[in-house]
Amino acid sequence: MLAEPLSPPSSSTDERLVREDGRLVEWAVSDAPVAYEAAVAAMEARVSAIAAGEATELVWLLEHPPLYTAGVSARDDDLLSPDRFPVHRTGRGGQFTYHGPGQRVAYVMLDLNARGRDVRGLVRGLEQWLIGALDRFGVEAGVRDGRVGVWVERKGPDDQGGLWVREDKIAAIGVKVRKWVTFHGVSLNVEPDLAHFEGIVPCGIREHGVTSLVDLGVPATMDEADDALKSAFVRIFGPVTVGRTPA
Repeated sequence: MLAEPLSPPSSSTDERLVREDGRLVEWAVSDAPVAYEAAVAAMEARVSAIAAGEATELVWLLEHPPLYTAGVSARDDDLLSPDRFPVHRTGRGGQFTYHGPGQRVAYVMLDLNARGRDVRGLVRGLEQWLIGALDRFGVEAGVRDGRVGVWVERKGPDDQGGLWVREDKIAAIGVKVRKWVTFHGVSLNVEPDLAHFEGIVPCGIREHGVTSLVDLGVPATMDEADDALKSAFVRIFGPVTVGRTPA
């Protein structure tokens, strides 16, 4: 996630996010959980290689063991259970978030030198990517002014015969840019243990909750989520090819 929203809600796609040279983005999926330190080290190496013109762009899909990460804007009092899971301080934007089994993390290593050099445009693209993937499951999602990530509105009957309404986050965005190459990325809640989010104030937002596809009544598998993410990514950022996992 980012420390502050960089763009207002938008339904349009920035055409500059698609490379004019048509070079394919590698798309790699790790089958087994990847330790956070190993993932960060692999991203650092790949970003340096991309910036030097020695490697192609990469989107890397994986799951982590249960852990919390703290972005550059994280507040210590938002870590409610510091001994529950390992806590990793990271250089991405934003505050505290949770990663763990059942959540698809997508680390996005794109060369913005070939995609418009527009960080705001990148974030809009990441938002629309997630919204498009969720649309494949019939889930209406969107962004909100003043709040980072992708959200869904939920409704249900209350005990007084009325209707309750609330908004929950289903996907997070957290990126860093170095020499106009991006890393870190997004996370989509497919079927994580939502109780694990209780050890933090996710993204520093206390008045809203978190949800997942399965929590919304969508029995999606991780493979189905990956297919939806790939299809939506191609529409926003251009074509992909099978790649190798960096770790």
